[in-house]
Amino acid sequence: MTMLPIHPRQSLLALLCLPVATLAANPSCETRSGEQLTPVIELYTSEGCSSCPPADQWLSTLKGKPVVAQAFHVGYWDYIGWVDRFAKPEHTERQRQLAAANGLRSIYTPQVVRNGRDWRGYVGATTVATNEPSRATIVLQRSVNDPNSFQAEVTPAAGVTAWSAYWSVTEHDHSSRVTAGENNGEALKHDFVVRQYAPVGRYQGAQSLKFNAIAGQAAHARQINLVVSDAQSGQTLQAISLSCG
Repeated sequence: MTMLPIHPRQSLLALLCLPVATLAANPSCETRSGEQLTPVIELYTSEGCSSCPPADQWLSTLKGKPVVAQAFHVGYWDYIGWVDRFAKPEHTERQRQLAAANGLRSIYTPQVVRNGRDWRGYVGATTVATNEPSRATIVLQRSVNDPNSFQAEVTPAAGVTAWSAYWSVTEHDHSSRVTAGENNGEALKHDFVVRQYAPVGRYQGAQSLKFNAIAGQAAHARQINLVVSDAQSGQTLQAISLSCG
């Protein structure tokens, strides 16, 4: 059967007439960890702490760099007069767990933890990388049917007997006008704000993990993070971050 030639204008018209649903299909979003350890930076901070804004500003300099950065706001300074709206009790609980693992007598703000270890040398640091090899492989992807559903395949390296993990959702470009407490009158800006934190237990061998994230906000770029650590030492084995809305 002879096919009639199609004029280029007809081809373009046919494309333009495709159903909107076809053109706006939800694309897949996936990332895989590399051979080197992606550094994990956890900042424990509070809007009620006068020494915290410089640390918040330092954390913002990590935007766009190969790092999993997270600002865990804590609420134990709220009694001074300003309630930090980003603070959650589970953030303080994680900080206490890290303090115990690091042999610290108390918790404090601002505190920076790198790969599970207290890091007081962050001020003036030109890099956060430690040039360590990865000890786990992570493949993270978003569901094609649900923009807030994620799945990860975690495979620990040989020699890792047990591991634990946690998910977090972080957001950029938050701001607060503080009207009480130590930062009274200040306009504070925050990036990497932890909006959801979800520990997922202790495992052995390869596992598949699932996570339902809070909905994203157009005004605040969102990252979905997964941090995998040695269950005994707490040191980071590998971490990954996915930014796809």
